[in-house]
Amino acid sequence: MTAQVKNTTPEVALKGPVVIAAGGTGGHLFPGQALSQELLRRGHRVVLITDERVQHFDRLFPGVQIFSVPAATFSGRGVFSRLAALMKIIKGTISSLGVLARVKPAVLIGFGGYPTLPPMLAALLRGIPSGVHEQNAVLGRVNKLVAGRVGAVASTFSAPEYLKASANGHLVVTGNPVRDAVRAVEHIAYDAPSDGGRLKLLVFGGSQGARVMSDIVPFAIEQLPDDLRARLDVVQQCRPEDLARVKSAYEAAGVVCELNEFFDNMPARIAEAHLVIGRSGASTISELAVIGRPSILVPLPHSIDQDQLANAEVLSLVGAAWVIDQPAFTPEALAARLDDLFTQPDQLARAAAAAKTQSSPHAVTQLADLVETLGQEGRAGVEAQVRAHLSSPPSQKDISS
Repeated sequence: MTAQVKNTTPEVALKGPVVIAAGGTGGHLFPGQALSQELLRRGHRVVLITDERVQHFDRLFPGVQIFSVPAATFSGRGVFSRLAALMKIIKGTISSLGVLARVKPAVLIGFGGYPTLPPMLAALLRGIPSGVHEQNAVLGRVNKLVAGRVGAVASTFSAPEYLKASANGHLVVTGNPVRDAVRAVEHIAYDAPSDGGRLKLLVFGGSQGARVMSDIVPFAIEQLPDDLRARLDVVQQCRPEDLARVKSAYEAAGVVCELNEFFDNMPARIAEAHLVIGRSGASTISELAVIGRPSILVPLPHSIDQDQLANAEVLSLVGAAWVIDQPAFTPEALAARLDDLFTQPDQLARAAAAAKTQSSPHAVTQLADLVETLGQEGRAGVEAQVRAHLSSPPSQKDISS
């Protein structure tokens, strides 16, 4: 579903556009896309600043002016690689200063990821009201760096790890906004597999794909009993270089499959699925919750803060998902889990219902309200709302209402 732009004057007047700064992966861009859609509906102008990877996602932001600036991460271990990263960040900050001078924004909101650091630094240098949104249960490195300096910290969770106490005065729990395409299918009820009916399995590893899914899932399915394999319909996202071998594996197993390197209609695919296998990025968790689908989650290993593991536990602790650490994610272990779930589909139905309990369907409106407050009143307005929220009776604690 494409955002519809109002032809009327916005109810809340801002002196300039809203700038969204987001990293070039779906996990950061999708919440930014959701906010963009809501702001456009409200009649605001929107500008996106990201890195060169936006060429893969620019179709997600119709009606939005897009700028690409240099960005880098300090992931390299050598002195020269770190120095090169620093120089690129400085260059990106200078470029961002130029963009901000040109578009004259009322407010900037960052969604994390290393490409957001240059525009966030530029906004702070120019004194532009700015905020960040943290999708994960663990504060990302860029958000952690600027949280105490920005005017608002919006969060999916009430106490994201690594958030300093000094930022609590402008912390607002909004939830993680989901795209219009997700909200368009949230009303579709879960239809558990019937005896002898088709079994619809969706497999993906985030917007960039995941090699481990191609390495493990087809060979786990190959080990399933013949009657289950015959009932399977698999939709799987693969890296381009993995498509041929994954297709061959499924054909050898006699399994119906649809493979692609990227699905534009992923929310609809989630809604159609009886079970989802995937990573546990924040956007994936939020979309599974809003749509209400059971999942097997394989958190990305080796991340510094283990944010995907923390995200996965949000669903697993309520019985909405089964978490398998990547070292234990073997064809044998996955085959055993699939056999158990598909032969006892009541487990899937209970997990789907549990996922719905973790949904935040109004997150995008709450975040847009916060952005408007920040753009009009700055940090003082946000802190005043937080104080009012904390002092209100429980039934009135939605500061966005």
